[in-house]
Amino acid sequence: MKPTLLILAAGMGSRYGGLKQLDKIGPSGETILDYSVFDAIQSGFGKVVFIIRHEIEEEFISFFKDRFKGKIETAFVYQELDKLPGGFTPPATRKKPWGTAHAILMAKDVIKEPFAVINADDFYGREAFTIMAHFLTNMKEREVKEYALAGYLLDNTLSEFGGVSRGVCMTDQESYLTTVTETKNIQKQGEIITCDSENGGPTSLAPETIVSMNTWAFGPEVFDATEKLFEEFLKEHGNEEKSEFYIPTVADYLIKTGKAKFKVLPCSEKWFGVTYPEDRPTAVESFKNLAEKGVYPSNLW
Repeated sequence: MKPTLLILAAGMGSRYGGLKQLDKIGPSGETILDYSVFDAIQSGFGKVVFIIRHEIEEEFISFFKDRFKGKIETAFVYQELDKLPGGFTPPATRKKPWGTAHAILMAKDVIKEPFAVINADDFYGREAFTIMAHFLTNMKEREVKEYALAGYLLDNTLSEFGGVSRGVCMTDQESYLTTVTETKNIQKQGEIITCDSENGGPTSLAPETIVSMNTWAFGPEVFDATEKLFEEFLKEHGNEEKSEFYIPTVADYLIKTGKAKFKVLPCSEKWFGVTYPEDRPTAVESFKNLAEKGVYPSNLW
């Protein structure tokens, strides 16, 4: 059975100033998401599931629905503020859904096979999809589940135009994840990379620090564990206006309770994305260069 690619595409691009999932950046009007789906097909994925919101449904589906017809199976699921386990209701003041781990739960009914998770607005590079597909197609039944994530060098994942959030990874000697910490406002200050610390002040990170770009590999049983953990999260944080339930929170829980291990698969690709409007010209030039080098066709589809 071929693995599935789950794409987190429900974000509204508040910092970007528009629906960046549909921004035509490639030489023939491709979006960043087009390149991810193209790489997934080339790497052996059999289905792609998009997590979106009803607010962008018409525009998103009309753009993508027929784009991949005959190339890969597609499905659309919805992340909404009120899609919660029974008995929970969101606070009246809350505007956004509950984060990336809440998002993946929306796909519980349509994914029954091993799957990878990515963001819609990040370019990951072919290597990331190749290593994830290889891991997923070779998953074995184990008493302690074994999952994975692609580990990028921090220096390869920064924007020139502002701070970014990354999952900072610590591993053991066998490259299994011990902790992953959601770290915000990571940016270059001259030759130094800084980020926000737990006490609010800045601290520094080494360029070779391994980080997660939200590129995870799971088995379908992870949905049940995530749902139970989400219920606990809502009991504690369900009345808060801005609390979020992240995938690293789930990973940390599974590691600490001995329910799963996460292999960190090294990825040497250089990330780029469109976190800020100023990122766009760099992304356009990068895709142009990749096409000229023959890494991608000048027209993907």
